Amino acid sequence: MDSGRVAGVSEMAVIEGPGVPVTCVIGLQWGDEAKGKIVDLLTPQHQIVVRYQGGSNAGHTVVAGGQSFKLSLVPSGIFRPEVQCVVAGGVVLNPGSLIDEIDGLTGRGVAVGANLIVSDRAHVVLPWHVEEDRLMERLIGGGEAIGTTLRGIGPCYRDKMGRSTAVRLGDMYRDDFQDRVRRIAETKRHILAGLGASADEIALDADEIFRRYRGYAERLEPHVADTTAYLLDAVEAGKRILFEGAQGSLLDIDHGTFPFVTSSNSSGVGVSSGSGVPGRYVDKMIGVVKAYTTRVGGGPFPTEQDNEIGRHIREVGNEYGTVTRRPRRCGWFDAVAARYTARLGGVDVLAVMLLDVLSALPELQVCTAYELDGRRITDFPSHVDDLRRVVPVYETLPGWQQDITTVRKMGDLPRKARQYLDRLSQLVGRPVAIVSVGPDREQTILA
Repeated sequence: MDSGRVAGVSEMAVIEGPGVPVTCVIGLQWGDEAKGKIVDLLTPQHQIVVRYQGGSNAGHTVVAGGQSFKLSLVPSGIFRPEVQCVVAGGVVLNPGSLIDEIDGLTGRGVAVGANLIVSDRAHVVLPWHVEEDRLMERLIGGGEAIGTTLRGIGPCYRDKMGRSTAVRLGDMYRDDFQDRVRRIAETKRHILAGLGASADEIALDADEIFRRYRGYAERLEPHVADTTAYLLDAVEAGKRILFEGAQGSLLDIDHGTFPFVTSSNSSGVGVSSGSGVPGRYVDKMIGVVKAYTTRVGGGPFPTEQDNEIGRHIREVGNEYGTVTRRPRRCGWFDAVAARYTARLGGVDVLAVMLLDVLSALPELQVCTAYELDGRRITDFPSHVDDLRRVVPVYETLPGWQQDITTVRKMGDLPRKARQYLDRLSQLVGRPVAIVSVGPDREQTILA
């Protein structure tokens, strides 16, 4: 162990060359795993970075040169001007939010021009979606909150599935766009009234909405393209592409902790549906985990530490939402959940983030199994009620109690920190290829 190599840590190069042209980075927990840092790190070895699902409810933080940038819709590759950034059709788009994000970046010297293209198939978040989100949350009332950010993301995805009241970005350039807005606004007034909205809350001015969104369309027009065709051409030409997942696999609408999930396929299975690129083109899946576990909003969280340990992790790790600033619930690493999502996503290697947050703790615990109704299980339950009843089975590991933020080589980590990484790798069943010991680009260890 003292030789500097961790058992189970990959010796395979993580920074890909032409031999592995298409890579996907996904979160394996409930989101907020610091995926943006990994995407930023890998971007120089790729020609295209793609955001393929979610909306402005997702947030990535990239720290470079001492500056912190918070992104919601723009791909994390935007800081490399030679790289093409793509917002694919699986994303739901609030055009005003995207414009604000672009303006915020350009105001800080980041070039955003032809290096950003946005799918004309992306569905558009409109004012009635935000109202529906707020009213549904109010109507549900005293139940356990799903954890919506109230940005209209879920209602927009709901309209996408319903089709008749959906608007895609490409629709905003059509001659019938104003008539479409008027017709949908009238339908939405009835829906909002049924949800208990007041007269003021359903006063949707269709003509004002049209004028505002037509302005958005004009502003975004240089960026709008058929990204599906673009990406299919790119993979067939052997371009090096990096897919950037938003949120985390445990929030996947089909495979996560339903109903306490997001409205899209946030696990690895969503890459193809969101981007239009067949899965066979993806050469490597990198699964990102924190060295502990967090989640935001309601829903079961077996390893949650609603105590001094949890508060310590929250404060040291700055565990507050990138977009919402909501405090995150914090707990020990859940290897049962991470193994499930690693298998679900076809993950090849792990990136373990925020290892430095655990440095002050004298001992650490890792959940290796659950007990459910007196039985020990290692499979992640498919029903949320069963997950709520599980009791985590912990293994205790010694802490290292040393500052590791300046470490740049695996062999220079404290022996107990390497043992901890080794155990996570064994339990999840995937080699560790990247370790983060701080927020900056340079605070990264490559196996």
